[in-house]
Amino acid sequence: MTRSFTRAPKAPLSRRALLQAGAALAVLGAPHVRAQAGPKIRIGYWPIAAGLPFYAAVEKGYFKEAGLDVEAIKFAAAQQIMEAMLAGRCDGSANGTGSANIAVGEIAAPGTFKIFASNPSNLQHVLDEFLVPTASTAKSIAELKGKKVGSGPGIQNVTLAKTVLERAGATGASVIELPISQHVGALAAGQVDAVYTLEPTGTIGRLNGTTRVLEAGVISKYILGDAMAPWFGGAASLKSEFVQKYPAETKKFVAAYAKGIALVRSNPADARQYLKGYTAIEGPLTSEVPLAAYTLYNEFTPKDIGHFQKFFDLFSDKGIFPSRLMVDTMIYKG
Repeated sequence: MTRSFTRAPKAPLSRRALLQAGAALAVLGAPHVRAQAGPKIRIGYWPIAAGLPFYAAVEKGYFKEAGLDVEAIKFAAAQQIMEAMLAGRCDGSANGTGSANIAVGEIAAPGTFKIFASNPSNLQHVLDEFLVPTASTAKSIAELKGKKVGSGPGIQNVTLAKTVLERAGATGASVIELPISQHVGALAAGQVDAVYTLEPTGTIGRLNGTTRVLEAGVISKYILGDAMAPWFGGAASLKSEFVQKYPAETKKFVAAYAKGIALVRSNPADARQYLKGYTAIEGPLTSEVPLAAYTLYNEFTPKDIGHFQKFFDLFSDKGIFPSRLMVDTMIYKG
């Protein structure tokens, strides 16, 4: 004879038993319990060509492969990125963010910023340049005496524009701050006689036939004294607070970012496509715009640090930095 049995329903667990079970799972570890997600890493970027390694790392999925949640935040000026980092709205900056802007933040809050990569430029790796309208008769910066000269916004751009004009002999020139995106239009409209600007402005003006390069690599020549010297004008950085709080995530982030740099170095043709969407660079401009070089934290030589320091010293000499800021103290050590 076959018998059937009905299992009596279990009595509900008491609150005490539930708490005890939860504590046991916490101690032993439960395979179905999901680990806590890592931090969202908020990186500010200025939409210029120098930020390409960051754009590529995002679009290639290098950060996701490393298990990181990275948010790219666009800003209209490099100074705004520094201010956002000070205010806790950003954890880092992409390449292209003005090194002097970061330094101003470091002076305001010592020990806040760690530079893990820079984008040096010079006469060969062009980023900085003076432009004039195609019809201009000027053949040198010295001929801009008494002229109206546009400059990108922020203390770094304005200080450099004024210093180059001064050292090139263009006495009496007045410097007017303008968003980079307005430089070509301002020249075409006759609002200014020349601009100190950053790529891709020169390439845009050349391709549409409205501007020409008066001189490129001007910071290396007039500030560092050698047209081929590396000007470390832009930097990728992280907040020291983030580095200390999330050391594992920091190492993963820097390694993934370094993959973006490696791509730009080894296959620039492939990397260039990622300028689209992050900058105004698209179409034929994508293959024309010059690319900056890149130096990781562990690639700086003593000579590099010397050039970097000379750049910072300019701002001390001009009274913008209240004291001499040592570059080496700001470099990420890994």
